[in-house]
Amino acid sequence: MKRLNTIMIVVFAVFIGGIACMNLLADDQPFSQAENRPLMEFPKVSLDRITSGAFTKDVETYLSDQFVHKRFWTSIKATAQKVVLKKDNNGVYFGEDGYLFEKFKPPSEQLDANSESISRFLEKTKGVSVYGLLAPTSIEIYPDKLPKFAQTASETAAIQRVEEQVKGDISWIDATGALKAAKEQPIYFHTDHHWTTHGAYVAYRAAMEKMGMAPLSSDEFAIRTVSKNFRGTYDAKANDPSVESDEIDVFEPKFHVSYDVDIDDGQSKMDSLYAWEFLEKRDQYSLFLGGNHRAVTIHSNVKNGRKLMIFKDSYAHALVPFLANHFEEIYMVDLRYDHRDMAQVVKEKEIQDVLFVYNIAGFAEDENLIWLRQ
Repeated sequence: MKRLNTIMIVVFAVFIGGIACMNLLADDQPFSQAENRPLMEFPKVSLDRITSGAFTKDVETYLSDQFVHKRFWTSIKATAQKVVLKKDNNGVYFGEDGYLFEKFKPPSEQLDANSESISRFLEKTKGVSVYGLLAPTSIEIYPDKLPKFAQTASETAAIQRVEEQVKGDISWIDATGALKAAKEQPIYFHTDHHWTTHGAYVAYRAAMEKMGMAPLSSDEFAIRTVSKNFRGTYDAKANDPSVESDEIDVFEPKFHVSYDVDIDDGQSKMDSLYAWEFLEKRDQYSLFLGGNHRAVTIHSNVKNGRKLMIFKDSYAHALVPFLANHFEEIYMVDLRYDHRDMAQVVKEKEIQDVLFVYNIAGFAEDENLIWLRQ
């Protein structure tokens, strides 16, 4: 028995030492394709940062980000978690029917601050029609698919809180009600936090009704599956090898329409609302408009003189291909990267309609709506 214990200790020490050597010898990676985010570089060393504890905290993040073969080890962890009947891995719940869900935390003061930022914007844009669409994530639509005793706050309550707090002339679009009514359709990805094009179409119809415009029938689009191997942000966190990939569909107009897409003031241009090259990458959701940009301008051949400005997160990317068939010009602004005086921009561009499109989980933590207060 003693000899066996000694062998096990030696094997374990060699294993740990081998992993440590691999981490020391491996080159740091600047970006994770699996998680679609930049990875932490080795933090700067200073006496102040050491004494404050900031350096130690950053080193922990760095080691976690740069851990060699991280996807392999987290997949083993996910499998082990399920074997011992754990409900989640890295904060992502294992739901029924292959769904993954991320817990919605009770909103903090940031949500209230964002409501105030919209109110300030409304004060400066009187006479402009402003609409708000705060979308729930899949956890609000499919609570019946959550594991037993899973804890999550109410996204519906958070949306209602924003609608009650925002002061000024704004029309709220009931995306939650429309999505719940269509929950039997494939309106959310299983492995990602976004809605699908089917979910975006449901929200589009609700938006058109609120904006006093007639939505296009689904029969006016050819629905085509363009990917069968999409794995999104929830999959990157949970890394459960037993979960199947998602499909991505696109709605292609059967009628004649053309688009001229200008990205970041001419840095690049597209004649389509889809960046097809992303289907060959991990981040396939960036198929829609090429992902996140500071500002995107879309000109269509819909010559009705209507101009729409959208303040948004990435939920808007699957929605805009429907909206673009109703407006001559659409201006998309991402406040993470664009810090202009937006009330002035609305005036200069003679915008008649403004639309806020955010998922409530992202909106509740977004620190960039403060730029609307300029």
